[in-house]
Amino acid sequence: MSTIQEEYVVLVDEQGKVLGTEEKLAAHKKGVLHKAFSIFIFNKEGKMLLQQRAFSKYHFGGLWSNSCCSHPRLNESDIDAAHRRLQEELGFDTELREIFSFVYRAEDPASELIEHELDTVFVGFYDEEFEFNPDEINAVKWVSISELYQWLAWEPDVFTYWFKTALLELKTRELLSRESIEQLFSE
Repeated sequence: MSTIQEEYVVLVDEQGKVLGTEEKLAAHKKGVLHKAFSIFIFNKEGKMLLQQRAFSKYHFGGLWSNSCCSHPRLNESDIDAAHRRLQEELGFDTELREIFSFVYRAEDPASELIEHELDTVFVGFYDEEFEFNPDEINAVKWVSISELYQWLAWEPDVFTYWFKTALLELKTRELLSRESIEQLFSE
């Protein structure tokens, strides 16, 4: 398995035009804009799968976030990267739909690293048992949307910035119910 020093992110402008690559850790030190993706997995009960990032992560370790997130490689499509990382992080794959993209910038005070990403959001369903990768994930939890909003109100600082930003957009687009997401898959 490659180490963080050997991994590269794809640099882009705000419209998604590829500008080159940068070594992953260097990109996060400089805060340069790069491609990323976030996946939100729901089950048949309409609960969302959350992951607590491994404490050993180089930034934002131990925070709760969406089901899976990462970076595509150069010449790898966002959807192919999303399927790859589902397998690598959560040990399963499922059908996904791309919903929207957004740009954000967040600084991790603990590591002093910066996420500056053009983040593409995917949704999917999964209902089977799975075994997550403990090198990537500390814990997982299925939560209802009402439970999630209570938790966010009580402990907003235990969640990643990009998760809260994407969640707000999903809410705005009325895509937080099982029925609304199923509709996307039937179109």
